[in-house]
Amino acid sequence: MKSLFNGLALGLLHQMDAEKAHVVTIKALKAGLGGRACRKTDPRLASRLWDLDFPNPLGMAAGFDKNGEVPDALLALGFGHTEVGSVTPRAQPGNPKPRVFRLPADEGVINRYGFNNEGHAALRQRLERRARARGIVGVNVGANKDATDRVADYVAGIEAFADLASYFTVNISSPNTPGLRNLQARAALAELLGAVMAARDARTQSLGRQVPVLLKIAPDVLEEELAEIVEEVLAHKVDGLIVSNTTLSREGLSPDPVAGEAGGLSGRPLFRRSTIMLAKARRLAGPELPIIGVGGIDSAEAAWTKITAGADLLQLYSALTYKGPALVSEILAGLTERLDRYGMSSLAEARDSNVVPWSDLDPTE
Repeated sequence: MKSLFNGLALGLLHQMDAEKAHVVTIKALKAGLGGRACRKTDPRLASRLWDLDFPNPLGMAAGFDKNGEVPDALLALGFGHTEVGSVTPRAQPGNPKPRVFRLPADEGVINRYGFNNEGHAALRQRLERRARARGIVGVNVGANKDATDRVADYVAGIEAFADLASYFTVNISSPNTPGLRNLQARAALAELLGAVMAARDARTQSLGRQVPVLLKIAPDVLEEELAEIVEEVLAHKVDGLIVSNTTLSREGLSPDPVAGEAGGLSGRPLFRRSTIMLAKARRLAGPELPIIGVGGIDSAEAAWTKITAGADLLQLYSALTYKGPALVSEILAGLTERLDRYGMSSLAEARDSNVVPWSDLDPTE
């Protein structure tokens, strides 16, 4: 894969402020400087979920392409899907800068963006321009910081993008919008899911297709809270879970001046906690509910571990900050190598093989 972001250029990005580097990266991708995946995807990595054909399990997580500027450039890098957003009904600037901090020693990132985005109208215009393009593009919907009715904001997101989204993610797990994670509490979650699924079902009748709805949760919920979340997801026939968003924990970080900055921690330090929560969610949900595993995936070994802990699909973001887009092809090649090693014909054969040992662990230890 030839790309602006390999080698020297990646090092130059690391010399910039983290948010500025992100802006430069988006501009480069828009200009067609991201490169393309050279390797043909192994058909054994493909899967079909929700009537969607994923060429491989690896996706770009929400937060990178908040405004839907470069979904096709990301798919060209080899991702099997990408997720735009989080998007809120009205544009909002997010939290004051600086709001993104690298932790190089741990290959982690702390962010407190606060759902900065250009709003529904701007994203819709961009998605309309690619309406006939191929590739799976999910829409991650959120609520405005000053919303008086946050449930209504999520419903508005479903209504705004049902004809354009490959799937929806309902994001109630960002730590950077005050009170947002309270929607994970059982009564509030039941109200939200009831309204969101009703809105989806109403649009299904007019569209003639049922857009899948996934719920993205935090890795910091207690086990009893996770059990309640999964029960509500199953009761409302939500189509899947994404485990997990960033963590507020700073457990085990190397000494760093920015380690105490407020915000959600992602990257390698999130791997253990998010994988334990993934396995616990799989054990609670049973084998049928599709789950996307997110958090600290920075190698083929990490990706394989997520799958064996219960993930059907995967997403990453922070690892690209340190390793560049060549990581996508490296992970996919590594997954193929493991299928060869274990004599498997699909990733589905590996899924859940380590659910029990991972789910027995305590994420706080």
